[in-house]
Amino acid sequence: MSHAWLDEVKWTSDGLVPAVAQDADSGRILMMAWMNREALGLTAEKRVAVYYSRSRQKLWYKGESSGHEQLVEDIRLDCDADVVVLSVRQKGGIACHTGRESCFYRRLEGDQWVTTDPVIKDPKQIYGQ
Repeated sequence: MSHAWLDEVKWTSDGLVPAVAQDADSGRILMMAWMNREALGLTAEKRVAVYYSRSRQKLWYKGESSGHEQLVEDIRLDCDADVVVLSVRQKGGIACHTGRESCFYRRLEGDQWVTTDPVIKDPKQIYGQ
């Protein structure tokens, strides 16, 4: 598979692009992470989400420690070529390290953030901490 298509992505000065994971059925935004060229290439090739961890400075296979992989159905690039959206099937129904379906579980109500989504599984059970 040729990777020339990766040249069309507008990478940040750090060589990254924001990647939004969206549930393939509901359309709900599950999470946002970063990808480098290698991560996006592997994601397209393997059809599982691979991100780049800025804090650890290495590739991060989603679900490598939790088992909550993201099976990729579709990859899209926005009109400015600087954001990627992945349409995914979330294994286990949990995308967030807090044990929730989505990382976007807080909503602004007035002047405060209110937690709206329940924890599906205790993170200690997921990660063994």
